[in-house]
Amino acid sequence: MTFTVVGIRGHRRVRLFQEAAVAAGLDTPAVVDWREVCAGAFTVGPGTLVRLESPGEDAEVDRLLRGAAEPTEHGEIVGLAAWHRGLIAAARRVEARGAPLLTPVGDLEVLFDKRRCHALLAARGVPVPEAFTVGPDDAYERIRAHGWPRVFVKPAHGSSASGVVALAFGRGRISAYSSAVLDGGRLFNELRVRHYTDETVVAEIVDRLGRDGLHIERWFPKGGHDGRLFDLRVVVIAGQASHVVVRSSRSPMTNLHLGNARGDLAAVRAAAGEERWAAAMRTCERAAACFPGSLHVGVDLMFGPRYTAHAVAEVNAFGDLLPGVLVDGRDTYAAEIAALTGAVA
Repeated sequence: MTFTVVGIRGHRRVRLFQEAAVAAGLDTPAVVDWREVCAGAFTVGPGTLVRLESPGEDAEVDRLLRGAAEPTEHGEIVGLAAWHRGLIAAARRVEARGAPLLTPVGDLEVLFDKRRCHALLAARGVPVPEAFTVGPDDAYERIRAHGWPRVFVKPAHGSSASGVVALAFGRGRISAYSSAVLDGGRLFNELRVRHYTDETVVAEIVDRLGRDGLHIERWFPKGGHDGRLFDLRVVVIAGQASHVVVRSSRSPMTNLHLGNARGDLAAVRAAAGEERWAAAMRTCERAAACFPGSLHVGVDLMFGPRYTAHAVAEVNAFGDLLPGVLVDGRDTYAAEIAALTGAVA
């Protein structure tokens, strides 16, 4: 069995998967850079399995996927719909080489469109928050007019909480949390969460995000543990809930790269109780089953207060980067390879 990884050459995601393959006694996976895919100048060896890896953190790849003349400044939020179209077009170029993809292009297309992903989950009976969509015109006013007092505003094609706004209306005031910030008339994503109370600023942020389409979810109240809000990243591999990380925060945004912390998994599991924990893991597996062609997905699972309810917030195509998290001595990459090779721990 041989692998080819389509990713950013030298990125730790690529390196960690290569190391896992070698540790399993396999040849070092070949690497095709997304830049090469965008240029159409690449080859995929016969009989190889192709792993599509995140194209993020490379400004030139971002530019190529968006079809833009110039790269953006670091962290700028722009052209998300164009990026999505470019990603899917690039993935189809890889698919056309004929080698099996561990994340099929059809799955990738839905996973990177929050509107379609949410609709699919809901149609399959997976518990998700209520939601609606808005387009580019008067996004903020349409959200406000909908009447929900608390919502999560999500760019249709965003990732890593970029541009997400946790927004609450009440008593003539608003409260919003977001890592998005306006600077010189442009919108950027920072690695910290700001609290906004100026409606003019929030409306401008939301309206700018709305140009590429928005997915609006009714705010699902997250449960707390040890004085912090939390949710779970659950990596489902070959249909089985496997590696889990607790993401805890003092703000509504729990993404770890925003300065948040990993919580105590054993303590959260004990607080939930085995019956509720098992039910939540089954929900994650049902969410993953909506994408049967994908070897793995990362499911963001929210428990409500007192663990009486849970819901899926996101399903991620590239959600398996959990450094240092081991199950039966394997990280996520080793577990994925074991699932493909039939190796027993």
